[in-house]
Amino acid sequence: MQEKAYKILALQENISNREAKELIDKGCVFTHGKKVLIARALMSNKTKFNIIKMSNPSIIFEDDKIIAINKPYSYISEDLEKKFGAKLLNRIDKQTSGIILLCKDENFKKLCIEEFKQQKVYKSYIAILDGILAEEIEVNEPILTIKTKRGALSKISKEGLSASSLFIPIMVQAKKTLAKIIIHTGRTHQIRVHANFIKHGIIGDEKYARIINNRMYLHSYEINLFDYKFKADLDHGFFNLGFEIKNLDF
Repeated sequence: MQEKAYKILALQENISNREAKELIDKGCVFTHGKKVLIARALMSNKTKFNIIKMSNPSIIFEDDKIIAINKPYSYISEDLEKKFGAKLLNRIDKQTSGIILLCKDENFKKLCIEEFKQQKVYKSYIAILDGILAEEIEVNEPILTIKTKRGALSKISKEGLSASSLFIPIMVQAKKTLAKIIIHTGRTHQIRVHANFIKHGIIGDEKYARIINNRMYLHSYEINLFDYKFKADLDHGFFNLGFEIKNLDF
């Protein structure tokens, strides 16, 4: 007998169908060592699932204007507004972990948005890339983003908006590169598209690099905005691929 994956999961975990579907959509459900990608996929009703427990978002800094949050992998950015009662200043993909900023003051929010538009905000990421990146490389390739029923899809295109990313290798391990990426623009899926363009796709980026893993190894690491300087520590998931990175200062 076959049944939809989310319905089997709901019965196994004694949760609602909606909760089961959300867990699959967030990339938290595995079977036979592989991530379940489609909640409605037909599977044997005897399938056993493993669920990766989601971490909770943590506050890095808070004052009367701004809240800096370290967002876990698979957590949806928009859900932070409800949890912390403030408005988002930036967003990152649910597959990406790291810094998210929320604003408490509407007037200050307008000033911040203008800084982002003027590309005056320093932003860096940490990623694990496929292959050996031997030296720094700056990618200046325009990105065009198309809205589809399955979400945004970006690609390199002369018709796109300017986009600049600097890839800095930090460490190499087993034909994978731990890298810091500094972005001067903030296009949708910019780092993922540029990484794939230089043939060093991000491990776990199933959309662009088509590299399946238990998670996507991309982390929003630093944001400097006005006099604020925020840094989000890497989560424990980054320690799974053999890199000794706990005490490194990027």
